[in-house]
Amino acid sequence: MGKSRGYRPSPDPGKVKAFQVRLLAWFRQNGRNLPWRRTRDPYKILVSEVMLQQTQVERVREYYGRFLREYPTVRDLAAARPARVRESWDGLGYYARARNLHAAARTIVRRHNGRFPRQVEELQALPGVGRYTAGAVASFAYDEPAPILDTNVRRVIGRVFVRRRAARPAGAERRLWGLAQAVIPDGDAWAMNQALMDFGATVCTARNPKCPGCPLRSLCAFYERRRLGG
Repeated sequence: MGKSRGYRPSPDPGKVKAFQVRLLAWFRQNGRNLPWRRTRDPYKILVSEVMLQQTQVERVREYYGRFLREYPTVRDLAAARPARVRESWDGLGYYARARNLHAAARTIVRRHNGRFPRQVEELQALPGVGRYTAGAVASFAYDEPAPILDTNVRRVIGRVFVRRRAARPAGAERRLWGLAQAVIPDGDAWAMNQALMDFGATVCTARNPKCPGCPLRSLCAFYERRRLGG
């Protein structure tokens, strides 16, 4: 089978550069002030990313600081009893996340002497850590050029760069991961990945996207289709 129409494995460099410049400029003016953005500690970042899975940002705000006060380091969490960790998570839901986070802390202490891995592949080997979470920790803690692909990022890069859907779901997934990688500027993975999430959450929303004032409008394949009635 050939590649689906509209699929460009290497997006136009000029479009990528314009996308980077405009989105990062927007982020400098409009980025959300979130507590987990004030640290480069991979442990604290992992805690926030696990909490944010399937949970609204405002809900996580209530738990994040309290959890870290109780378990300020990965060694503190690793040493805690499972029942106590479960109790600390009470009310946040999806309790398998707490079990996996606890297991990941124990793995880091046991196998890595308490030091977080830096590479995505090593991070993905931790219990409950998938490709997205591994990329988030690598890029937010170490500024590694690791892509992330949550719902908001998928929406932004899909709307801007994808003109037609891939014929197969697996092809669509590979395309989006490739695009998420391609838009990361050298040395600025932290800002780009944060910007993508914020833009999808506040401007390029699932319903009623704010297209009229969007700084990416002239680059956006989705906006072009809407304008032309496609």
